[in-house]
Amino acid sequence: MIKGLRLLLAIQLFLFTGVFANTEATTDSTETVTAVNFNFTPDIFQNVSSKGGEESAKITWSINHEAYTALKAVDAKLIITYNTKIGKKRNKKGVKGGEWMYTEAFDIDKTSFKITDLIGHESYYFKLGVSPNGNIENVKTEKGKVIWSSETKTKTKRTWGIAKLLILIGALGFFIFGMKLMSEGLQQAAGNKLRSMLGSITSNRLKGVLTGFGITSIVQSSSVTSVMTVSFVNAGLMTLRQSAGVMMGANVGTTITAWLVLLLGFKVSVSSYAFMIIALATPLLFMSKGKARAWASAIFGFCILFIGLDVLKDTVPMLNQDSSIVQFFIDFKDVWYGRLMFVLLGTLVTVVIQSSSAAMALTLTMVAAGSIPFEVACAMILGENIGTTITAQIASLIANVHAKRSAYIHTMFNLIGVVWMILIFPWFVDMIGYFIGGSAFDPTNTEMANSGIALFHTLFNVANVLVLIWFVPQLVSLAERLVKSKGESDEEFKLDFIDGPLGSTAELCILEASKEVAKFGKITAKMNGFVKTYINTSEKKVKNKMLDKLEKYEEITDRVEVEIADYLGETARLEMSDEASTQMRGMLNISTDLERIGDIFFQMSKALEKKDRDKHYFTPEQREGINDMIAITEEAFTIMNDNLTSTYGAISLDKAIAKEKEINALRDKLRRHHLTTIENSAEFNINSALVYSNIFSSFEKVGDHIINVSEAIAGEI
Repeated sequence: MIKGLRLLLAIQLFLFTGVFANTEATTDSTETVTAVNFNFTPDIFQNVSSKGGEESAKITWSINHEAYTALKAVDAKLIITYNTKIGKKRNKKGVKGGEWMYTEAFDIDKTSFKITDLIGHESYYFKLGVSPNGNIENVKTEKGKVIWSSETKTKTKRTWGIAKLLILIGALGFFIFGMKLMSEGLQQAAGNKLRSMLGSITSNRLKGVLTGFGITSIVQSSSVTSVMTVSFVNAGLMTLRQSAGVMMGANVGTTITAWLVLLLGFKVSVSSYAFMIIALATPLLFMSKGKARAWASAIFGFCILFIGLDVLKDTVPMLNQDSSIVQFFIDFKDVWYGRLMFVLLGTLVTVVIQSSSAAMALTLTMVAAGSIPFEVACAMILGENIGTTITAQIASLIANVHAKRSAYIHTMFNLIGVVWMILIFPWFVDMIGYFIGGSAFDPTNTEMANSGIALFHTLFNVANVLVLIWFVPQLVSLAERLVKSKGESDEEFKLDFIDGPLGSTAELCILEASKEVAKFGKITAKMNGFVKTYINTSEKKVKNKMLDKLEKYEEITDRVEVEIADYLGETARLEMSDEASTQMRGMLNISTDLERIGDIFFQMSKALEKKDRDKHYFTPEQREGINDMIAITEEAFTIMNDNLTSTYGAISLDKAIAKEKEINALRDKLRRHHLTTIENSAEFNINSALVYSNIFSSFEKVGDHIINVSEAIAGEI
């Protein structure tokens, strides 16, 4: 009976292989089949593949069913041989050190095998082998008797350590750099539109929210929007109430980044096509017209961002539910103070890397790797909303009181939102899970979890806006109580805001500089009023106060001119359009003219001070002539300041030119009358006459600089 079964198996093997070679069997009933040779081919192995792990590799395969049946009958064993890329080359050359390595023989029933203790970050080649006669113990010496699969190749990953930590930080830096490059490119491409969007802001809070959302969606950075907002409040471009709406909108706009990372970074993998996209965008770098280079920067940054994200995903430690780190998060996620711990963790991460978008990407990759549970990631998102406010706080450090209050409003808005969300956190998280998967939501499913995190981020910020938008007046009032004004100098004369962190594109820098120049014009106009007060008062205390103000304002004009020139010099290093370049040159000329006006008024004050000290006095007629000149100069200042707040290159010079001619005509009239008076008056005071002549001539010089300013705004200088 046993012999008959053996014969039947031998016939089956013969039919399968098509060739029957030497079949040796004993007739002793206690012996078994010891050697069966068949012409098996590597085709018996199917779907052979390998995947690298941390200093390990997993090889998977399947075996042709008929071959499996035949091999199983003779108790065949499988074995894997492997070698490094370098070792394989050495082996071909017969160099020592290139020998192939082998695993232990294992059962043919297996369809996968994990090889450990490999070198991290190394390329390996693998082959799967089987011996048809069931004997694989002497595989090293009897290679010809083993059927080998085709080679499969994979690259192992580094285990977690210093090297991998540095790669993680580098990948995060690459992500942030890509985000920055994309943001700057989009700002350059849409610089003019940003100004139009800001110009549309009114006291309507909803418009402010929509504007903040729109700008953040364009530049893909809430930090840029918050810093811009602080700077614009400091420059007087918007009020505290308007800035509150913009900050709220920025919080909602930044949630788009999470969806981009989730949809394009995890589900589509833009990094796979990044270099092809860059290749298509490269010709834009060589185009000098229009916004081509700006769009190239935006596209390059977009691709670099996802290349960094791809590396980030591969570098985040792969942890299982039994690891101590994951267990730590799991142990604390259900206790009430656990949420606070993870909120603080998210805040710390965002403060350190200075980007809520990068912190969000890191959180998503950690969830995808199974490093942190879903609930912990949601709590970290709340912390990231707090951490992102540090950027606006830094920007406001050297700004005026209004900018500091704007930064505080941003911080309070996010803090209050996090507080009320922590109170309802379990129910809100359950609601997110229901939206994503209903009753089938599984937080351990990384795809569901990441979708839930993105939705949590969006709904939280939208809900926070809907709740707090009605309390903007109260937030503004609280900010005013928390940040006290330091007096007139802080409210009015804080002009060095341009030294702070501003918009990173030439268009935005020039926009803010133009606001500074406009304030510069108002300061010089005030000096005209100080002279008027001095001329028309007899009180020594008032005169001394006006002299002090004129001296102080002259120092301010000197400082502002230097700061504007330095700032525009830094801006000139950025890539800008021809229009922006022309506007920048105009502002440099304007700041020089305004500084000269300050000098002229200061020289007037010294002449007037000396006249009074020497007890020389103007006649009523002389005082009337100076007052006429002061009045017409004030009208010229009004026209100039209106032009300074208008669009550069789009103003009419008719009014400015007409007023400058009036100043010249009045100067000529006063001069003729003055000379006639000197000739016909025997008791005329020559000292007061010289001061008088100097004063009305100085006003004419002021008029010359005023018209120069308007001409620069019109683009005629």
